[in-house]
Amino acid sequence: MIRSPLITVMTDAVMKAARTLKRDFGEVSALQVAVKGPGDFVSAADRKAEAALREALEKARPGYGFVMEESGNVDGTDTTHRWHIDPLDGTTNFLHGIPHFAISVGLERDGQFVAGIVYDPIKDELFAAEKGKGAYLNNRRIRVAARRSLHEAVIGCGIPHLGKPGHPRFIRELAAMSVRTAGVRRMGAAALDLAYVACGRLDGFWERDLNSWDVGAGIVLIREAGGFISDADGGADAVGKGTIACGNEAIHRDLLAVLKSANQA
Repeated sequence: MIRSPLITVMTDAVMKAARTLKRDFGEVSALQVAVKGPGDFVSAADRKAEAALREALEKARPGYGFVMEESGNVDGTDTTHRWHIDPLDGTTNFLHGIPHFAISVGLERDGQFVAGIVYDPIKDELFAAEKGKGAYLNNRRIRVAARRSLHEAVIGCGIPHLGKPGHPRFIRELAAMSVRTAGVRRMGAAALDLAYVACGRLDGFWERDLNSWDVGAGIVLIREAGGFISDADGGADAVGKGTIACGNEAIHRDLLAVLKSANQA
C-alpha cells in the first residue's frame, strides 16, 4: 500500500466518512430521503458523509478547493489543488439496501488528477493510487486484466436512468457490445466500476453523462494500474466531455471501435 502523506490524509478522511455510511446503511429504511431529481435520490447519508470528508480534508490540507456532488464548488486559497469528492457513489443501490456503493475522492493538481481513493465500506476494499506510485487494493498491487480479445472480455457500463439523456444511443451501443463480448454488466456505481477495471475484475468500461467526482479517482487508479482511458468517442478529455471508455490497450481500442460502429449504423 502507498504510505505517502497524501494517501494517508485521503484514507483517514474516507474512513471517517465510511463510519457514518455503514451506520446509516444498517438503518436504510429509516433514512430521511429527499428527491434531487427524477430517478436521482439523495439521502441524509450523502450529506453526513460529505460533511465528514470535507472537515477532515480541510483540516489536513487547508486552502485546497472542493468540487462536491451535494454542495457544489468551493474555491480555495490554493488555486492549484482541488478535491473532487463523491461521498456516496451508488446512492440508488444504498437506498434499496443493495450492498454495492463507495466513497470516491480524487485530487486534482494543476488541472490533472494525481491521486485517488475509492473505498467500498461493506466489503472493506480500499483502492488507492497516486501518480507515479502504482495502484493498490488494500495491501496488494493491482493491474488491469491481460485479456486482449473482446469476445473473452466482461465489460461494465452505465445505463441512463429516468431523467437522463441518451437512451437511444445507449441501446445501440449495448446491442453492439453484447454480441461482441463475453458479457456486459451494469452495477450502479461508476467509481467502483473503474476500480474494478483497475484490478482486473472488469476488462473494460464505458459510460456517458458523468461528472468529475464520478471518475477523478478512477482515472488515477486505471492509469497507475497500466490501463488506457479516453472519452467514449476516443478523445483525450474524459472529464470535460463527461464520458469515459477504458481498459487495457487492446480492449480500450476495440471498445472504442464498437462504440463508433454502433453510432454510425
